[in-house]
Amino acid sequence: MTESVRKLKALVEGTDNIVFFGGAGVSTESGIPDFRSTGGLYHQEWKYPPEVILSHTFYESNPEEFFRFYRAKLLAPGAKPNAAHRKLAEWEQQGKLKAVITQNIDGLHQAAGSETVLELHGSVHRNYCQKCGKFYDFHFMLHSEGVPKCTCGGDIKPDVVLYEEGLDAQTLNDSVRFIAQADVLIIGGTSLNVYPAAGLINYYQGNKLVLINKSAVARDLTAGLAITEPIGEVLSQL
Repeated sequence: MTESVRKLKALVEGTDNIVFFGGAGVSTESGIPDFRSTGGLYHQEWKYPPEVILSHTFYESNPEEFFRFYRAKLLAPGAKPNAAHRKLAEWEQQGKLKAVITQNIDGLHQAAGSETVLELHGSVHRNYCQKCGKFYDFHFMLHSEGVPKCTCGGDIKPDVVLYEEGLDAQTLNDSVRFIAQADVLIIGGTSLNVYPAAGLINYYQGNKLVLINKSAVARDLTAGLAITEPIGEVLSQL
């Protein structure tokens, strides 16, 4: 165990008010590619750039191609929670962790047992008919073809925040509240490139900020502790 991990262990043991803010790097160890690192979705060949395909405009104008990409790249039926997901769920069960705030849409935090999970960008596990509002699950979308259709004939849209779409106001408000009240804020697996989500950490008022990411983050943050290692490897040692 490195000195940095020992310091993190001491921080965790000394508080019962941790909030975790995470991004794609939390799930890469589960086999889900992130967007911007080498090997991520942004570096893979596709007819259109991913940021174009995952926009509201593209969804409306070219839904067939949107769903072809969506099924191929955003649905990962074989993905399982890794050490990071499991440790965060364990901390919540112990009363140490108050909330997980995630930019991920894969549902792996809940699969690991976490209950208070604020999904800033939605979830692939929730899908609704745009006409009648009927709910459809992950497996229906995975095995659907073309533009998925409801029994009423309406189009089914994933409850995922696309580019050009706004974040859910209640989720944002809850995230601000948890971050503002946190004793220890752990930011993990995110380069803090995506706004407005990345701006939420500005509401942290404490002095126990921890950064865990394989590479340096996009912002110059005054962190009490910065660990540049995969988050699953770090949390598995605690």
